[in-house]
Amino acid sequence: MIFPYGKARCYSGYREGQNPMDRLYPSDEEIIEDLKILEKDFDYIRMYDASAYTLRTLELIRAHQINLKVMLTMNLLGEMSNPDCSWGGKFTTSEIAKNIENNQDELEKVILYAHQFKDEVISVSAGNESVPEWNENLVSPGRVLYFVKELKKRSYKPVTYCDNVHYWKDHLKEVAEAVDFISIHLYPVWEGKGVPEAIDGVISGYHYIKSLYPNKEVIITETGWPTKSNHFQIQSHIANEHNQKIFNSVIDTWSEKEKVTCFFFEAFDETWKGSEDPFEPEKHWGYYDERRKPKAIKQTLVHV
Repeated sequence: MIFPYGKARCYSGYREGQNPMDRLYPSDEEIIEDLKILEKDFDYIRMYDASAYTLRTLELIRAHQINLKVMLTMNLLGEMSNPDCSWGGKFTTSEIAKNIENNQDELEKVILYAHQFKDEVISVSAGNESVPEWNENLVSPGRVLYFVKELKKRSYKPVTYCDNVHYWKDHLKEVAEAVDFISIHLYPVWEGKGVPEAIDGVISGYHYIKSLYPNKEVIITETGWPTKSNHFQIQSHIANEHNQKIFNSVIDTWSEKEKVTCFFFEAFDETWKGSEDPFEPEKHWGYYDERRKPKAIKQTLVHV
């Protein structure tokens, strides 16, 4: 296997008053606390940029001999305006030029981290949901392909790209052929599915991509279930810890049986995300809340 099976979690450890936009990062003590929590149950974590926070996390994993491997992900800024995005995505010519320069810098940093932390980094991704038409930071499939090829030539790590299952059918065919393995995102709950249908949706979505690319290894780099919602897109009565426990536990059991690595989203609640509404679902996907209190999913697992 290019990406050996393991238990995996997406990791973004921002706490109250912290966020990536203002570069207000967790302290060393906070990062170490998170890593020690995560290494008890997981083999891999996935991080979402080449920021100083990611670099410090890698340094602390090494310094404290934390038993976790990291998937690095490029954070790509918009290389074109996206008038279809309702919350942003409109850039001037000069802003696009700066974003393209930023993306090249991001590429160089990811390559540097992959070289500096050979034992800590298990793979690299050429972006995260950069192609979908709803993204305020829209990047063309051709540019994603460029980043994939550069990472393959220069990072000396297995290379992937992470995106929603729907976009691998048509938009990402060339990317699919170029990557070492395909990374898919599956969120049936965003499509209004209840737990049983969502479980079926994740498993069938995985098999669908495998049928399209039978010679490619496929892993899941995001799926999960929120524990609160303001009823916007996700019905509030299905967003709770009980449903998270059932959904994540069943998918975890399936992934272990099939030896398909699945990065569950997310390790910890992220209150900086989304609107000011405290019930905004973007904030509430963690196995732990923002104060690192475990949710019901951390209790006895549900097996099928």
